[in-house]
Amino acid sequence: MTDSAVGAPAMDQRALDKRSRLVILASSVGTVIEWYDFYLYGSLAAIITAQFFSGVNETTGYIFALMAFAAGFAVRPFGAVFFGRLGDLWGRKNTFLVTMLLMGLSTFVVGLLPSYAAIGIAAPIILVVMRLIQGLALGGEYGGAATYVAEHAPKGKRGFFTSFIQITATAGLVLSLLVILGVRLAVGEAAFADWAWRIPFLVSILLLGVSLWIRLKLDESPSFQKMKAEGKGSPTPLKDSFLKWPNLKLVLIALVGLTAGQAVVWYTGQFYALFFLERVMKVDATLVYILLAIALIAASPFFIFWGWLSDKVGRKPVILAGCLLAALTYFPLFQALTTAANPALAHATASQPVTIYADPADCNVQFDPVGKTVFNQSCDLAKSYIAKAGVNYTNLAAPAGAVAEVRIGDSVVYPSFRGEALPTAEFAAAKKTWETGLGGALATAGYPAKADSDQVNKPMVVLILFILGFYVTMVYGPIAAALVEMFPTNIRYTSMSLPYHIGNGWFGGFLPTTAFAMVAATGNIFYGLWYPIIVALATVVLGVLLVKEGKDVDLNA
Repeated sequence: MTDSAVGAPAMDQRALDKRSRLVILASSVGTVIEWYDFYLYGSLAAIITAQFFSGVNETTGYIFALMAFAAGFAVRPFGAVFFGRLGDLWGRKNTFLVTMLLMGLSTFVVGLLPSYAAIGIAAPIILVVMRLIQGLALGGEYGGAATYVAEHAPKGKRGFFTSFIQITATAGLVLSLLVILGVRLAVGEAAFADWAWRIPFLVSILLLGVSLWIRLKLDESPSFQKMKAEGKGSPTPLKDSFLKWPNLKLVLIALVGLTAGQAVVWYTGQFYALFFLERVMKVDATLVYILLAIALIAASPFFIFWGWLSDKVGRKPVILAGCLLAALTYFPLFQALTTAANPALAHATASQPVTIYADPADCNVQFDPVGKTVFNQSCDLAKSYIAKAGVNYTNLAAPAGAVAEVRIGDSVVYPSFRGEALPTAEFAAAKKTWETGLGGALATAGYPAKADSDQVNKPMVVLILFILGFYVTMVYGPIAAALVEMFPTNIRYTSMSLPYHIGNGWFGGFLPTTAFAMVAATGNIFYGLWYPIIVALATVVLGVLLVKEGKDVDLNA
């Protein structure tokens, strides 16, 4: 036997390893950029509110900003269906090149978009349109990248290979936080809020060019090429995926038994934690980004670990265990996060609890889509100010016709007033005076206007955020492999994309909006956690009963 004959298999293996690394690198880099683009908006929700929703009241504006954030998630299943069909007909590689181009250009447009003050209602309308395009693009991107990598993976390594795709969502979020932080520190808070917030959006055009260049070096996946060569492709992937019960049943099982719970754990551990610290705990935004970035970077290697472990023990036990752990510990973790992030607020809440004593008929749902309603009844005035201050409160019903009162601890009773009986100018002046007085009463009771950065227990905050991120890695690391393994090659892109994006686009994407609305409605800053807890527990039960393990299936069968 010649030396060259002996060396040939080793050379082939090296070539295979090199190709595998290129597949993972190209797919992962491109997907990181897409997530970076998509999550810039979520990371800048407070500034987006001021720039594009300044024509409505503060609470409505923030809910609108979260709704625009969620709009990108609402259309992700439609993007999954549209681009999934293209991917099963046209190829994985070509499809996710198109989705990347759409994502990058729509993000760049947001960076150029004039504010509400400049062009009025057209600004938020265009913003939402760009978010919709982003959502459609992301709906097609993920399924293509996950399927492409899984179809390149050697037997027994699909979980490990696809875990590099799974890490991209967190990597994109961390990249967005770091770019925002860098620009903030470079220009200062005032300039960033005024104009420099646009820079992270504009930078995306450069990242788009790099990622397109890398992806153009790829070949089509071997499973897709084999399917085409054998003439086994589906001419009607939508019909075969969703109108034939055996496959539709698998789609529904994937949704309720895997992705719904995975999604709420993902968004609670990363985005809701961000909103909670910045909006509810009133922690300085720059500090929040630093602490969250540290925690997520520390947790990120566990995406790879859980993907690797799922190749050994299965996808199902890892994902469902993550959902169960999250559901059982969210309340104590967020309570501990409150104490660590804003100890003065936690102490005041425990020692001087706030109660709003009001006639229920005097209280309205304070959501004003057109920004024209004046909430001037005594209960509305009390709840609006307390909610805006980020103060936890309970409700007590007062007799009919009673003027609402804010009670702080056992000794302070601060009555509201009837603003509906006052002329506009008098009401504005009375409201300002009343809010100043209530703010002083809260301050005297120990309620801080915002968290003192020097008093934030930073190591503890990072630890809690790390635990939340650790749960994310458990549920998200193996999910791509689990979904890919459920469906045949000829409809795989279409079939796996829809349950993923309904789970993550709807169950997960609407989580910040839903949880914030639940908090605003009840006055309990932890009440919104019931949403992810209930969904995660439902997934555990249904997953145990319905999901079949697929780690050993042959993707080319």
